[in-house]
Amino acid sequence: MALPALYELAADYRQALEKLAELDLPDEVVQDTLEGLKGEIEVKAANVAAFVRNLEATAAAIRQAEESMAARRKALEARAERIRSYLLANLQACGITKIECPWFVVAIRKNPPSAEIVDEALLPERFLVAPPPPPPRPDKRAILEALKAGEEVPGARLTQGVRVEIR
Repeated sequence: MALPALYELAADYRQALEKLAELDLPDEVVQDTLEGLKGEIEVKAANVAAFVRNLEATAAAIRQAEESMAARRKALEARAERIRSYLLANLQACGITKIECPWFVVAIRKNPPSAEIVDEALLPERFLVAPPPPPPRPDKRAILEALKAGEEVPGARLTQGVRVEIR
């Protein structure tokens, strides 16, 4: 038999606490009831934690596969570029500018004109672009230290959340 969902077990536990508080039962009965419910919650929580670990492992495997595929893509792109340069050099050496075959046409074409910067220091001012400065951003470390020291920081407050750690 499958256990109910964790949220259902948690709701049952809260309801049992409320009902047991209303009833005048011996402490031993109350403890036994709560321990039974707590045991089910612990089993279900362990199963949920195992599922979380499985998802994290799958995500890590996908991340590794993405990195591997990206490296492979870069290697293939670099190889294609080297072979393209090899083809260009050999066609130029032979004086061939065009080859037609059933699948495609290989042709040597001129690239559009482009500006090559030989010495940036010699360029006139009108050809230089100053990038806009980045907007100021909060220094979270300094704000945290100030808040920890008891200082009031308008627009910020000290918070401390909780997390589930699965070790």
